Amino acid sequence: MTHPEISTTRPDLPAGARPRVLVLMGGPDAEREVSLMSGAEVARALDSTGAFDVVPMTIVRTTAEEILAQRPDAIYPILHGPWGEGGPLQEILEGIERAHGIGFVGPRAKPASLAMDKIATKSIAAGVGVRTPRARQLRRGEALDLGAPLVLKPSNDGSSVDLRICRTEAEAVQGRAELEIRREFLMAEEYIEGREMTVGIVDGTVLPIIEIVPSVAFYDYEAKYIRNDTQYRLDPPLPEMVAEEMRTATRRVFDALGLRGVARADFMVDARGAWFLEINTAPGMTTHSLIPMASRHRGVAMAELCASLVRGAMQRAAGARRAGGDAGPGRSMDGRAVDCPAVDCPSADCPAVDVDATAAHAATARK
Repeated sequence: MTHPEISTTRPDLPAGARPRVLVLMGGPDAEREVSLMSGAEVARALDSTGAFDVVPMTIVRTTAEEILAQRPDAIYPILHGPWGEGGPLQEILEGIERAHGIGFVGPRAKPASLAMDKIATKSIAAGVGVRTPRARQLRRGEALDLGAPLVLKPSNDGSSVDLRICRTEAEAVQGRAELEIRREFLMAEEYIEGREMTVGIVDGTVLPIIEIVPSVAFYDYEAKYIRNDTQYRLDPPLPEMVAEEMRTATRRVFDALGLRGVARADFMVDARGAWFLEINTAPGMTTHSLIPMASRHRGVAMAELCASLVRGAMQRAAGARRAGGDAGPGRSMDGRAVDCPAVDCPSADCPAVDVDATAAHAATARK
């Protein structure tokens, strides 16, 4: 297989030198093992291109000083969970990008934090016309006003960690009793019975739809990463109107949150159409993962996919340097939203920029 030429975009690199890419993996969150699997695959893919000097780095938590000690030209964080993909790590990487011009894959801190908050994300999705099931955030012991059947899950975790499908009120009570031992906040969401779908997006390009058919009751952690009997149907038979609804919803949520790089939106489909559930800004890159699967189906292998994400990160950082510095979180040098597709984007009104106002609106909607 031939790989596209890799542009370094780092003017301080010697001619012919390979960019040094730091692949961060691990983290303190529940999905640490998935991150380690993803990180190993990303490092292997980047190394196979021959275009990068790849440095894998396993962390729990880390600092800017520890990262800079590795002398990276670009950073590929592939951590899953609240610390690794929900904003704290991205704050460190943003600081490095601003001070040293070293780009990183994935969203900035505020969009990452919003996307990790499932309730906030659903509120934003509804605000841009995307259908999503009714949901409530529950504090430990708080009364629940959403009837069964419903789904209980953490409002800021992934990989179906601590997820319960409750078909009766008794099951909801039992589910809360089990989960609230270790979770102060949960999300209760209307249960949609139907087909499970996922849609990836890479640099604004929507990937082929994948239908997930687990052999167990639902697509849990084992079905995602361990079992080999989960079925994945690429470009599954769907009414075109429903397929386009999911593609459009994925783009709208991606743009409204101000995301960049790669993400994956999850849906349920029933007789009424598609229902948006959540969006993942650091989707898994393991041998079982759906973004590499959809990308291959489109003709882009894992190595090329990872290289393109690194190139994009380096090019964004190089563009900021050429413009004379950083424009601040969420903004390009001309004041538009980062990655906002609108050339004449009015930055004061763009939801991809005004993430503080969006978060405040989402918080109000939760009360």
